[in-house]
Parts: sequence; structure tokens; C-alpha cells
Amino acid sequence: MTRRRTTLTAVLAGALAVGFLVGASNARGETAGPARAECPTDLVGKATCYTGRDANGAYYAIAVPSDWNGSLVVHAHGGPDLGAESDPTRSLDDLGRWSVMVREGYAWAGSSYRRGGYGTRMAAADTESVRRLFVGEFGKPRRTYVHGQSWGGNVAAKVVESYGAQDRGRHGAYDGALLTNGVLGGGSRGYDYRVDLRVVYQYYCANHPRPTEPRYPLWQGLRAGSTMTSAGLRARLQECTGFASAPRERTALQQRNLDDILAVTRIPQRTLESHLRFATFTFRDIVHDRLGDRNPFGNQGVRYSGSHDDEALNAGVERFSPDPTAVRDLSYDSDLTGKVSIPVLTLHAIDDPTAFVEHEAAYRATLHGARRDGHLVQTFTRESEHSELSDAEYANSVAALDRWVRKGRKPTAGSVAASCAAFDDRYGTGCFYDPAFRPAPYASRVEPRPGGLRWPAMTAAQERAWSGIDGVGIAP
Repeated sequence: MTRRRTTLTAVLAGALAVGFLVGASNARGETAGPARAECPTDLVGKATCYTGRDANGAYYAIAVPSDWNGSLVVHAHGGPDLGAESDPTRSLDDLGRWSVMVREGYAWAGSSYRRGGYGTRMAAADTESVRRLFVGEFGKPRRTYVHGQSWGGNVAAKVVESYGAQDRGRHGAYDGALLTNGVLGGGSRGYDYRVDLRVVYQYYCANHPRPTEPRYPLWQGLRAGSTMTSAGLRARLQECTGFASAPRERTALQQRNLDDILAVTRIPQRTLESHLRFATFTFRDIVHDRLGDRNPFGNQGVRYSGSHDDEALNAGVERFSPDPTAVRDLSYDSDLTGKVSIPVLTLHAIDDPTAFVEHEAAYRATLHGARRDGHLVQTFTRESEHSELSDAEYANSVAALDRWVRKGRKPTAGSVAASCAAFDDRYGTGCFYDPAFRPAPYASRVEPRPGGLRWPAMTAAQERAWSGIDGVGIAP
């Protein structure tokens, strides 16, 4: 098989024939290269789109704009999705959501990952795989940027640390990174507020599980053999709190339960259900499917406050301590060392109801602890969504990152905010930057566990030591 390198002229002509990738052979068998596919609506007539499946079984999508500027954005999607296999629609959906990158002239490549379920290093490897696939098909771009949103921000940050190094004159695969609404606290600490939700919810509601159902420790999220569905969980949440009803339609007990849960966990009502789903189904995936039923979570010593009776809550809430090997494996998989050697620009909604803005404080503290925070610029907007921000801001952010890389002049939050208006003239979606905003420490939002005030959560030395342990981390 020959590696096909397609010139921009050929791309514009749309005459690319389907070929095969070098080395696309493993236990799954040989995998064909990208095939022409229908573009998302926003890109019809503006780009040529391709889909395929890589050697590890991960579906992917690629788009090359008609006015390609020669640079590439590699996207890491959020989630994680929980299907057993790679989802062939996921990368196309992501291409549609972030088509603004292509409309700005960048080629785009995104992986659906080889399977659903948790696995940050696996997702980072699949993200790097689609970059290599792009290079094999279209040639090396002038510059390559990795973009991740939500959990994809954690994945993209892991890509930066694993494949973006430029130390000692060695140039990595990536020139810069854009992390938007990222889950940047890592896995060993970034889900503690959902641990707290799981136990606080059960204290007040006592229906997950019910007294008549098989018991299991709450750190499991859900027992392995349970057939509970998302709809069933929603029904229990509604039964206990009336969260989906108008206040006048709730009983007094439902209102008190809802008030106490929200006050103690500081989770917004509008995302209460989604956080509880994560603390149920994704926790089961992490614990049962990825860690062999070992517990990576703990809440010993946490003092819960804000309820109508804190003393009773703290006396009655379920307590547990983590298995040190489970913490190690989750940390190795998803925590960040801060070893960053390329420009990293972040964009985060101040009122993000899913990945709280304090994740940005954790990331800055991580890079500061590694003495790499000179590579970081953080920007914040007065928005209140998690899954999608303003297109003008996405376009402005990737342009600001590109200028930083090309010209070597580090921007400021103020300069990034000032440059957005030109993009809003084109997209009309608004610029909502707040250059003066600084997030409070992560521990101000989530009660720290023992040792939880030191960042990075995993040092580079720990990562090196753990990497020598057979079977460490989470299997792909």
C-alpha cells in the first residue's frame, strides 16, 4: 500500500481517491483510508468531508475547507460516551458543532474514540491517531492545534503533555492547544463534587437504591447488574425533589430535599439530573468496567454544610475511603502533570453549570506547580452554557492562538477580548469576555480530600514511576 499525499489543488478539485493507510493493520485487520462523505449543513459547498475507521477501530471525520489555510485543528470530544463500541456518528456531529473552525479556513479532524467509557489516555492516543492519519493522507500541515471541550479538554491537555513536548529543541506534533470549558481538575479530584452529590442525594432521598433493592456501596455509582435507565433515574429524582416541576407543584418535603441537595453540593438545579447521571452510570463504568470494582473515590473527613440540619447530614451520610491502587490508576490515566511546552489558550464560561469554572484554577495551579504557567493564557466569558459557546469566541480564540504561535507574542485576556468584535461582525453570536475575572481556588468549590490542596495532582516524577508498573492506568 502507498501513502497518499494530496495537494491542496487536488483537494479543491475534489478528486481524491480512497486509498489505504500505511500500517493500518492490527488485531482488527486492515483498515481503509478516508472515504468522501456528506458534509454537515454549514459546510456544504465550503469543504470536502471524509469519514473512516482507524486501525484501532475508532471512527473519525475529517474536513478540508475550499480555502484551506494550510493548518489543522484536531478535536478531542467530551463525554465520555458509554457505548461499548466506537460511535460512527459522534465525530460527524462534532464536526457540525465546531464547523466554525473549518469556516475559518482550518482543516479539522476528530476521532469518536475506539470505544465508549472512561479512558483519557486512550482518547488522547486516538486523537493523535487521527492527526497522523491526516498527515498520511494530506501531508504535514503548516501548524497543528489540538482543541478539546468538556472532558475533551482533559483529553486535549493529556495530548499536549504526551505529544506536544518541545523540550531540548525537540518539536512535538502540536504547535498549540485550545481548551474550552474543560474538565481540567483531572479524574482523581475532578469528580469529587459528584461523589458528594451521590451520597448527599441518597441521604435525603433513600431511593437510589431503595430499601427494598439490593444494597451496594455508593462509590460504585450503580451496581454492575442493575437495569436502571436514565429515564428511571430521572423518575426517582423527580419523586424525591420534584426538580422538574414548578415550585407550587412540589410538596413541602420535595422542596426541602431539593433545597438541601442544591445548597450542600452547589450544583445548579438545571444540571442536577445530568450530574446525577454521571455519578450513577459513568461512575459504574469507571469503577466496574475500568478499575475492576476497586474504589477510587472517598469522602472521609468532608464536612457537608448548607443544609437545614448539617449535624444530622454529616452523622448520617455514607462515608468511604478509596483504594490507593484505584486512585493511582485513575490519576495516571487522567490527572495532569503540567508539563506543557507549547502555547495553551483556555476559554471558559464563568457560569458553566457542568465543568465549574474553578477547574481553570486547578489547571493554572497545576502548571504553576510544574513551573510551566508561562505557557498558559486563560480567558473567561459571561456565559452560562457548557456544551457550546459563541461561534465568534471560538473563531477569535483559534485566531488568537494562531497569532501567538506564528508571531511568538503571548496575548493577554484583554487583548483576546478586544479582538473578538471583528469575528462577531461575521458571526453575530456575541462576545462576552470578562478580562478581569479570576476563578477562585478549586477547593473553594469542592471540599478537598486529604492532600487535595497540592497541585499537580500527579507530578511528572510520579507519572514516570507509575509508568513502570505493569498494568497501571486504564486499559484501552
